[in-house]
Amino acid sequence: MAIENPSRAELGAILKKAKRIAVVGLSNNPDRTSYMVSEAMQKAGYEIIPVNPTIDEALGVKAVASLKDIEGHVDIVNVFRRSEQLLDVAKEFDEIDCDIFWAQQGCISEEAYQFLKEKGNTVIMDRCIKVEHALTK
Repeated sequence: MAIENPSRAELGAILKKAKRIAVVGLSNNPDRTSYMVSEAMQKAGYEIIPVNPTIDEALGVKAVASLKDIEGHVDIVNVFRRSEQLLDVAKEFDEIDCDIFWAQQGCISEEAYQFLKEKGNTVIMDRCIKVEHALTK
């Protein structure tokens, strides 16, 4: 099964509706891509929830160790992890209340994609959320 992302118009609609983004692999290092992208999304008005067991906080927000530690609904899980780790993140995503699984540019896993699509989830892979936000606002 080939990975098929939603159209740019659909991505725009997703981003306009979303408010809370959990960022798996968010670094507290301002030089890291995950930090820069998440900071831009935070400045655009999104609530960012850092998901990283190795940090205490990022972007002024207390980090949680896993997706299961987040209270309440999450609109998007944005993943900054290596492609081979996406299936594990997808399985954890399946255990929480969230609408969209979004793997950042360069992150692709057919196995994770199939797992989530079979459960009816919206899945985006190999796309930068910051770029899509800029292109669709």
